[in-house]
Amino acid sequence: MDFKRLNTFLTSLSKNNSKVWFDENRTEYELLRVSWIEFIDTLLMDLQKFDSGLNGLEAKKCIFRINKDVRFSKDKSPYKTNFGAIMNPGGKKEMFSGYYFHFDPKEIFIAGGAYQPSPELLSNLRQEIDYNLNEFKNILENKNLVKRFGNLQGEKLVRPPKGYELDNPAIEYLKFKSFILVQNFKLSDLTQSNFNKELVKSYEALKPFNDFINRCITN
Repeated sequence: MDFKRLNTFLTSLSKNNSKVWFDENRTEYELLRVSWIEFIDTLLMDLQKFDSGLNGLEAKKCIFRINKDVRFSKDKSPYKTNFGAIMNPGGKKEMFSGYYFHFDPKEIFIAGGAYQPSPELLSNLRQEIDYNLNEFKNILENKNLVKRFGNLQGEKLVRPPKGYELDNPAIEYLKFKSFILVQNFKLSDLTQSNFNKELVKSYEALKPFNDFINRCITN
């Protein structure tokens, strides 16, 4: 994947976000889209080596459309200015936590976890953390995970959620409304010869966190 070329295209798109411009540059978009699909398919083969839940998954089920749904948006520009993919069991239409990749000229990052989970999943997650606090802490405090992703991110409640007391040992985790781990990159990182190898290592470090969340969906 030529990320510099992708960066140039998306930067231009952000300045000329119209159907006229896009149609004039559709050939470039299609070439980049093919490269993106190849990149994600190759990445999936590496991820399947340690996550069998991704077996049989193809890039086309993971990548997001560039066309925006503007029906309920004040911003009526027709195209997204990023490329994204979520590699999880079942693909982008499933709610499972997985391995997200986001490329935007303004920000490049990978992530995993539960972003704005449904009330049912949020309730299940809080219960699972309450019952298995030590396991959850050990996952988040793993040195390799912390080195790559830092601390847990997400919007938090000010007060304890309903059904939990302030003195609960897990209370600071239970206040989270989203449970996200994020690793940020610069464009120069993506052009390094070892980027793909390091990317896979980061995703592998993320797997126990994803597994913890996903068992709240399947149980």
